[in-house]
Amino acid sequence: MDGGVVAKSEFGAPSSAPPARDLCTDCGISRSSDPKRCGRACQFIKPDYPALEAQVHGRARDPERPDELHFGPFRRMVRASLKAPREGAQWTGITTRIAERLLETKAVEAVLTMAPDPEDRWRPVPVLVTDAADLAACRGMRMGYAPLLSLLEPARARGITRLAVIGIPCQVYALRALERELGFERLYVIGTPCSDNTTTERFHEFLALLDAAPQTISYLEFRADYRVEIRHDDGRVRTIPFLKLPISKLPGDFFPLTCRTCVDYTNVLADVTVGYMGGEGQQWLIVRNGRGEELVSLLGEEVALSQCGSKGKRRSAVAGFVANVARAAGGLPLRAMPDWARPIVAFLQPRIGPRGLEFARARVEMKAAETVLHLRRARRKRMRAMIPAHVWRLVAPYGLAPEAGEGGSGGEGP
Repeated sequence: MDGGVVAKSEFGAPSSAPPARDLCTDCGISRSSDPKRCGRACQFIKPDYPALEAQVHGRARDPERPDELHFGPFRRMVRASLKAPREGAQWTGITTRIAERLLETKAVEAVLTMAPDPEDRWRPVPVLVTDAADLAACRGMRMGYAPLLSLLEPARARGITRLAVIGIPCQVYALRALERELGFERLYVIGTPCSDNTTTERFHEFLALLDAAPQTISYLEFRADYRVEIRHDDGRVRTIPFLKLPISKLPGDFFPLTCRTCVDYTNVLADVTVGYMGGEGQQWLIVRNGRGEELVSLLGEEVALSQCGSKGKRRSAVAGFVANVARAAGGLPLRAMPDWARPIVAFLQPRIGPRGLEFARARVEMKAAETVLHLRRARRKRMRAMIPAHVWRLVAPYGLAPEAGEGGSGGEGP
């Protein structure tokens, strides 16, 4: 096949299970010709964010820029939306449109990304796209694991030297750790934030709890107004407040330990991160370096940009979350909110709760606390290697500090 979406079978991406590894999200490196590279590429073994941030962005986080503690190095953060939203996009289609422009301008020869499995629209399948018109088929959210990076070697074997990769943080970390030896002449990385992934099968269980006809759900998004938006094939749209989601009905291992101990919610090693948390109803762009500026400039007048806002206070929301996670990690039941209070809190959250950048800061602090508490429960011996110093600084205001043998990683102190 000379163009279009190249199926995973075209390059022989293995369909068998990856080698059994502890704390693995199957980014694809374990399926490559040298699976031992996982030892120096995996985010969940011994990450070194300061070194890779300096490699990718020219510097690590600047302590004089407080938001870099939460979001990683950046040049600017903006709210954004395409003036003509793309049909089928998760938001307005910025990620896909940047990738299209890279192919249209011949800045790259291919885009490595995810497409839906022909048999299951929620299952992600890694694909190499060489025709901009075929990227429309990749729009939208997938849920589950897919060995995206297993197509890096086949891309090089095909002679591709200029590549764009759209990936989630664990994939991007491994990509950056191996970037210099991969031999690409030009590499652009468009990152999306990621918090809690699960298997596609488990995600179908979640959909079944949300609706009597889960097979008709075509779109799901966790929004910054504390609601989940659901769309159906017949055009129906409904929203569910976060507090009314059937989370208590999910099995305890619904979210794997990897996702409960991830320290990179905002994809800090991407050239540009395209998400929603700080967007207050729009998309949120974290432009991290010169290449990220180049990617945004490809959109030209197609995109509307504005300054990020920040409202509310996160401290009490994060403290309550930390207390609940601490109880759960200790094997105790969560403190359930009375049913009569849920509608009241659901009404108040989008009005007085943290919004914009404050909402994003809250979520990053929550994820940092999750990492500490769940690793302390399940993999205490891994904490020194897995938890970067900046994570300890994020959780310090909530009474969490490294205990004996837990502090620092990559030579950093707590």
